[in-house]
Amino acid sequence: MPEGYCVKCKAKKEIVDAVEETMKNGRKAIKGKCPTCGTVMFKILGGKATAAASASESGEAQPVKPASD
Repeated sequence: MPEGYCVKCKAKKEIVDAVEETMKNGRKAIKGKCPTCGTVMFKILGGKATAAASASESGEAQPVKPASD
């Protein structure tokens, strides 16, 4: 089980009922509940969507517009 920080309990706890989600910006996150108080816990994971990551990792150069006089 993933571990996250509960703001209400002010302690690190295991995330119960954890579900992996993708945020609007493409990053992955885990959302669940605190086992003690039931508050929603949210942990942001590393990594972006595969389409954006593969384009930046492939090393393809972006075309540059020539400066207009």
